[in-house]
Amino acid sequence: MTENTRRVVVTGLGLVSPVGSTIDKAWGNIKNGVSGIKKITSFDASSFSVQISGSVDDFNADDFISPKDQKKMDTFIHYGIGASVMAINDSGLEITDKNRDRVGVSIGSGIGGLPYIERNYGNFLKSGPRKISPFFVPSSIINMVSGNLSIMYGITGPNLSLVSACATGTHSIGDAARMIKHGYVDCMIAGGAEMATCPLGIGGFASAKALCSTNNDNPETASKPWDVNRNGFVLGDGAGILVLEDYESAKKRGAKIYCEIVGFGMNSDAHHMTQPAAGGTGAAKCMKQALNEASLNENEIDYINAHGTSTPAGDKAETDAIKAALGIENAKNTPISSTKSMIGHLLGAAGGVEAVFCALSIKDNVIPPTINLNDQDPECDLDYVPNKARETSIDVAMSNSFGFGGTNGTLIFKRM
Repeated sequence: MTENTRRVVVTGLGLVSPVGSTIDKAWGNIKNGVSGIKKITSFDASSFSVQISGSVDDFNADDFISPKDQKKMDTFIHYGIGASVMAINDSGLEITDKNRDRVGVSIGSGIGGLPYIERNYGNFLKSGPRKISPFFVPSSIINMVSGNLSIMYGITGPNLSLVSACATGTHSIGDAARMIKHGYVDCMIAGGAEMATCPLGIGGFASAKALCSTNNDNPETASKPWDVNRNGFVLGDGAGILVLEDYESAKKRGAKIYCEIVGFGMNSDAHHMTQPAAGGTGAAKCMKQALNEASLNENEIDYINAHGTSTPAGDKAETDAIKAALGIENAKNTPISSTKSMIGHLLGAAGGVEAVFCALSIKDNVIPPTINLNDQDPECDLDYVPNKARETSIDVAMSNSFGFGGTNGTLIFKRM
């Protein structure tokens, strides 16, 4: 193990999302403020109070996985594998006998194979235990994105999956970066995958009063972070994956580098099962942790991709947390946006997808907009880049993720 001085860089990006399942398509739509929220068509949602989601409609698993193997995997695994293959291809990384022990995978999910669980339980109720698929368990459990990807590429380094609700993707990337930084590996494929748009997923979150239920007829306007009329998040599906490498290793092989991961924070509110701590105190401490690890001052953040879920309590708490972490004047001078306004909340995949958007923001010097922000909440009084992307110099970007159980995660990316 080497000293704690290794730099960690992003060399590959992969994405499956409601606004596109390639980097170019998705990023183009995000920059242009295009919503991927639509009516649910994968099942009859007419009896549900919530009938919309950020579903994926342009992903073809045949491009990444054989039809035979697809039957052994729930859809979140398809998304995770697809985004990972894209990221590996984007990075130009080759897995060989010389490096396979020094490469690892850390891809998590907040829920995992909920549709597959739902479907097999239905088969059981209808026809008995013999109708439960022999692939039921490996198709549903969360670690099988990492497991299947490791098998596909012969990756023999760490193979793990974190589960921390809506902070899963961020924690997976941050933990993977630390494994590289401390010398355990030279490369990690990391992020999150999710597909929970199914009756149990929609029904469960709707029953918890977490989902927006007032815009079924106008799906694209439903997710409206920081707007006075916001009333809940919109569920989204997809995957976001990064290839992370030790800088010296990446430089030696001539890899293109998007940015460097310089800071990571994670902690707990220790407050409530679903509600953030008053004033966003836990989230503020998490951001300060990341700033300290990055050796950055509070005025050096050029852009924050916020958690920004469009819930009344969550958006207010994050606003307060940003003020506490950066100081009020710095907070007011820092552009913030929520890409969830366009793709919804991808739960365990959210942090992975938003990390991809941060890397692209730095690459292109573009801040994505927060769409549907037409009547800003006076209690949410920061610069949320309403409705139109902003071209500006971005050297440092922060990404926030906060989850049920009070778990918090923050990543900081920096231009090389």
